[in-house]
Amino acid sequence: MSQKIQIFDTTLRDGEQVPGCQLTTEEKVTLGLKLEELGVDIIEAGFPISSPVDFLSVVALAKTIKNAGVCALTRAKKEDIDVAVEALIHAKRGIIHTGIGSSDIHIKHKFKSTREKVLEQAIWTVKYAKGKGYEIEFFAEDAGRADLGFLAQLTEAVIAAGADVVNIPDTTGYCLPDLYGKRIKYLMENVSNIDKAILSVHCHNDLGLATANTIAGLMNGARQAEVTINGIGERAGNTSLEEVAMILQVHKDLDLHTNIKSEKLYDLSQSVSKMMKMPIQPNKAIVGKNAFSHSSGIHQDGFLKHTENYEIISPIMVGAPSSSILLTARSGRAALKHRIELLGYNVDNKNINTIYSYFLKIADEKKMVDNEDLITLMVNFEILDK
Repeated sequence: MSQKIQIFDTTLRDGEQVPGCQLTTEEKVTLGLKLEELGVDIIEAGFPISSPVDFLSVVALAKTIKNAGVCALTRAKKEDIDVAVEALIHAKRGIIHTGIGSSDIHIKHKFKSTREKVLEQAIWTVKYAKGKGYEIEFFAEDAGRADLGFLAQLTEAVIAAGADVVNIPDTTGYCLPDLYGKRIKYLMENVSNIDKAILSVHCHNDLGLATANTIAGLMNGARQAEVTINGIGERAGNTSLEEVAMILQVHKDLDLHTNIKSEKLYDLSQSVSKMMKMPIQPNKAIVGKNAFSHSSGIHQDGFLKHTENYEIISPIMVGAPSSSILLTARSGRAALKHRIELLGYNVDNKNINTIYSYFLKIADEKKMVDNEDLITLMVNFEILDK
C-alpha cells in the first residue's frame, strides 16, 4: 500500500534567504494561501526572533492558514522558543522547529563545544519546547557530515525528549544519494525509538544533488520532505517541491505519494518567481519554459507521432502551457509541415523539400523562426510556385 509523504514547504523561510528575495507580510500570506491550496502539509512561515517583520509574518500566517501546519524556526535557545510560542499562539496546528549542529565541524568551529554538551542542550531544548504544547521538529544541522554513531545517539535522545519529527539536513549539499540514503537507513535500523517519530529530509543543492538525495532519503524510510517552490534557497538552493512531487507521481513503483495537487504547480511557480523577482531558468525541470518544448528534428518527429516518445509527463498535469514545437535550424521537415498546416496552408510532399530549403536559410539567419516568418515564407513560395 502506498505510504504518505508529508510535504514541508520552506519557501517562506529558507527560500526567502536568497539575497534580494525578501517578502512583505502580505506577500507571505498570499503565497501561504497558495501553498495551502496546493496541498502542502506544513508551511515554515519564518524565523520569528530574527526580525519584527518575520515575527509579524508568522503571526499573520498562523491566523490565516487552516488546513496546513504553520511552523516557526528557532535556535536551541530559550528566548527563541519563547518568541516562537508567542508568534504561533493563533495557529490551528503550530510546530516549533528547533535544533543544533550535529557534525564535529559545527560542534567545534561554530559552537566551540563538545558532543556531550550539544547532546545535553538538544535534550533540554526539545523538552522545554515540548512543554509549551506544540508539535516539535528537531533539526540536526549538517547531519550529512556528522559522525553516524553520534547522529543516531542524538536522534534517539531528542525523540525520547519529545520530538515528533527529526530533520536530518544535508546542510551543505555534501552527500551523494547513496551516502545520504544509507544515513537514513542506518537511523531507521539503529535508533531504538525511531517508531515514535518521523524522519525528515532537508537537502541543499550545492552539488546539484538535492532532489536525488531527497528521493534517496524517502526510499530508505524518511516520511517527510522539506522543499521549496522552484528550488530556491540559501546558496545554490533547496530541494524543489515540484520535482519531488512529480517524481513520486511518475514512479508509482516507489509506493509513495503526496497530497500535492500537481495541476497547481505551474501557477504557484510563476507567483513565487514574480514576487521574489527570481527568474526561473528556462531548462528548469517541470516549470521551466523549455520543459515541454521540442526543437530537435528527431525529437519533434517522435513527439508528433506519439507524445510519450519524448514527454513522461504532460503539461496539463502541472498546469503548464501546452507543449510547443520550436522551429530552429535543427528542426526537421515533419515539424515544419506541422506548423505550416496549423497556419492553414496545405503542403504536399512534392513541395516540402523546396519549402524546407527556404526555411533553413531563414533559420540560420534568425535562430528561431516564428509564425510571421512562416507566413512570409509561404506567401513568397506561392508567388514563386506560380
